[in-house]
Amino acid sequence: MIYASLKLIHLLSLIVWIGGMVFAQFFLRPAVQTLEPAVRVRFMHAVLKRFFAAVLVAVVLVLASGLWMIGQAAREAAQTGGRFAMPLGWTVMATLGLVMMAIFGHIRFALFKRLQQSVAASDWPAGGAALASIRTWVGINLVLGVMTVVVALLA
Repeated sequence: MIYASLKLIHLLSLIVWIGGMVFAQFFLRPAVQTLEPAVRVRFMHAVLKRFFAAVLVAVVLVLASGLWMIGQAAREAAQTGGRFAMPLGWTVMATLGLVMMAIFGHIRFALFKRLQQSVAASDWPAGGAALASIRTWVGINLVLGVMTVVVALLA
């Protein structure tokens, strides 16, 4: 029951994270391109501030639940006298997940900080540049997230 609950938390957190990236990349960003730079940059700042707060929670939940599930499998192997060898699919998923978390950290704590500074200074060209960098890295993370889902389904 605990394992199933943690797996649910893990999957729901990934849905928020990956689904949010899909929404931002393919629906929100193209729609706001019609707005004036000052409005677009302020609007995207407000949206991303909320989204990144949710992703930060999702990242913590994904990491905690993933580690717990791996640990549980290792404990069960040890209790039965067996040896735990993490399946290749799990290793690939964990590696991609850690890379995604590192990229998110860069987006949230470096690139988003640049966006915040540009909004505070009303520097719309710098804000546009920060948004372009964020978009690039979110795109990379989205590809990694889809790859992770594919590995999960095929493993």
